[in-house]
Amino acid sequence: MADNTRTSTTTDTASTASAAPASTRTIAEGAQQAAAAFEQDAVNASLTAAREQAAADAAASAAATKKADDARAAAARKAARLAKERAAAAKAAAAKAAAAAAAAQAAPVVAAPVATATASSTATATTTAAPAAPAATPTATPSVTPASSSKADQLIAFLKAQIGKPYVWGATGPDSYDCSGLTQAAFASIGITIPRTSEEQSTFGTPVSLNALQPGDLIFWGGEGSAFHVGVFIGDGQYLDAANPSTPVGIKNLVDYEPDWAVRAF
Repeated sequence: MADNTRTSTTTDTASTASAAPASTRTIAEGAQQAAAAFEQDAVNASLTAAREQAAADAAASAAATKKADDARAAAARKAARLAKERAAAAKAAAAKAAAAAAAAQAAPVVAAPVATATASSTATATTTAAPAAPAATPTATPSVTPASSSKADQLIAFLKAQIGKPYVWGATGPDSYDCSGLTQAAFASIGITIPRTSEEQSTFGTPVSLNALQPGDLIFWGGEGSAFHVGVFIGDGQYLDAANPSTPVGIKNLVDYEPDWAVRAF
């Protein structure tokens, strides 16, 4: 009887002893799982924040890149326009220089008979000089303007008052001009508002044939809506413009640099 009691007591004690460690392990495992879940949540939150920051950085970088690209494109367009104007001015200057050289070569041929006549006698000199008067008449003829075009007279008077002022890209006067700034200021002086740039001005008013130009007509190099230079026809085969930084406002001959397009603004 005594032996059975000891055996039962021993078994209960062993069961109790083995049950305590199992409960402790369950609590420990739960704590580990909670810690792991918390750590995973923290990792997930960190990854989400990193992705959002990366997206924001990418958007900012894209915006900066677009702004830089737009600025470069605008600068390229501006440089191309200036290059066209400079090329046009260089062509006009070369033609003018060629014409001056040709005139210089021809000058001795005209001067020789006059010198001979003067050396011969006073009467001969008078006879020689007489035919020269008709030849000088075309040079002295003023610019041809329609009788009814008082606005054209006023416009051309304003333009001639600007002769000698420097070309500055983007300038609209009164001390300096670019090509379209000069024409805009000239038309404003007679109460007519025209667009700012040569491209826009080439679509303003009524198209005119180059064979039917009248003083005050706007003439363009480049087509309608794509002109890169503008001047004003002032009659007698001449036009006035602001050509480029190396050439001040002045009068030039159409034959030296023929335009492509023309419009009448009044």
